[in-house]
Amino acid sequence: MARYVFITGGVVSSLGKGLASAALGALLQARGFSVRLRKLDPYLNVDPGTMSPFEHGEVFVTDDGAETDLDLGHYERFTGVAARRTDSVSSGRIYSNVLEKERRGDYLGKTIQVIPHVTNEIKDFLAIGDSEVDFMLCEIGGTVGDIEGLPFFEAIRQFAQDRPRGQCIFMHLTLLPYIAASGELKTKPTQHSVKELRAIGIAPDVLVCRSEHPIPEKERAKIALFCNVRKEAVIAAPDLKSIYEAPLAYHREGLDQAVLDAFMISPAPRPDLRRWEDVIDRLENAEGEVRVAIVGKYTQLEDAYKSIAEALTHGGMANRVRVRAQWRGTEGKIKAAQFAREKKIPYLGICLGMQMAVIEASRNLAGLADAGSEEFDHEAGAKRFTPVVYHLKEWVQGNQTVARKVGDDKGGTMRLGAYTAVLAAGSKVAGVYGATSIEERHRHRYEVDIKYRDKLEKCGLSFSGMSPDGRLPEIVEIEGHPWFIGVQFHPELKSKPFAPHPLFADFVRAAKDVSRLV
Repeated sequence: MARYVFITGGVVSSLGKGLASAALGALLQARGFSVRLRKLDPYLNVDPGTMSPFEHGEVFVTDDGAETDLDLGHYERFTGVAARRTDSVSSGRIYSNVLEKERRGDYLGKTIQVIPHVTNEIKDFLAIGDSEVDFMLCEIGGTVGDIEGLPFFEAIRQFAQDRPRGQCIFMHLTLLPYIAASGELKTKPTQHSVKELRAIGIAPDVLVCRSEHPIPEKERAKIALFCNVRKEAVIAAPDLKSIYEAPLAYHREGLDQAVLDAFMISPAPRPDLRRWEDVIDRLENAEGEVRVAIVGKYTQLEDAYKSIAEALTHGGMANRVRVRAQWRGTEGKIKAAQFAREKKIPYLGICLGMQMAVIEASRNLAGLADAGSEEFDHEAGAKRFTPVVYHLKEWVQGNQTVARKVGDDKGGTMRLGAYTAVLAAGSKVAGVYGATSIEERHRHRYEVDIKYRDKLEKCGLSFSGMSPDGRLPEIVEIEGHPWFIGVQFHPELKSKPFAPHPLFADFVRAAKDVSRLV
């Protein structure tokens, strides 16, 4: 049976609960324990799949096709444990499940209430797979006191009561604001946050205090006294230059030891932190720098492309260079593809980036001057265009055929999750992967139309990766170009700092080589 750590937050949002959870998971792994991380979000959307990136940032996709919170990307990057559909749930999903059961008559005519029916549904979710790992780390979104989060707080309170003593602990993140005029760190917001938490029946075992400044021993002792936690369990969370410093920084502060002490695990296994020391060495001792332009729809909000930014950082680590990203808007996507093709500059097109590269080649190489995409060009009214990229209506998932219509509900109706691609022997991409069969994660509704393949390949755009049935293009590359690859999937979702994705590692290598020539 797993031990549970429930991670909550107070005072303000965006304190770094997801990062603290991921770092704790990495530290427990370094001590030899197995971990799984979960996110419980109080919002009423069933999942973030239909939410604007400006509202929620990146949607992270799992192998089994779940659209989840971007924090699951942090969990994967720090622990290497592939997230699953059962690692993310929202209030919307919980209430949807409860109402479906009510409609089926599963509750035998009882009056449906938040307690016990909604809280029981949350507890059932928490218990999934708890025999598989040593530690289950569960992050509760939002802050204590949020009205939509109350069922989750009540559920984890009940869950801890239901389990044997010592199986569950609570870790609470708060803010220690610094008042420059008086030169003081103020502990009162933390005290009030803990008071709010205790009012609903939860007493924190570990306090993580976010602050721009070190916590003096006097303030640490004051927090411990007024919040009823051990002084050693008051952990400072200072600002860091890189998120990948978090495991080592939290270890220095004693977070992993405080958690093991709360579970009375003694003696605690010694941690092996060499993986993270190597990561920091590669970050701090870069031997060069490359500049990469990220051209996308939502570049005003960098969190919309969080995994891409991190995967580029990982690619830089693999080549011991620092990657400087320059963010550019979607207007220039086709021009960027053309510029990279003509100037022999390394180009990695991801999803829409691949589709735009195909449209550019169709217009400027294959003579299809009106080539376009049904995603955008159908809005042009009476204008005629050649739909080189079309709305996907049918595909094969496992042993089943999936069908979609343009007018279907938007949520969860894309081609989602892990799919196999077959790579052409001798292609550049097969050399990058060192394989001719790969599995990558998808999230898209539109596909490149295979019927233009012959025309495009005669012009040098090779379809070097295909779905196993040969119907869906997965990868294109330009023959004779130093490095020009477009992929329909999202390789960034599987990149880790200690295991950079091969596409990003080789792309940065190519960019590094070009930089040396300039």
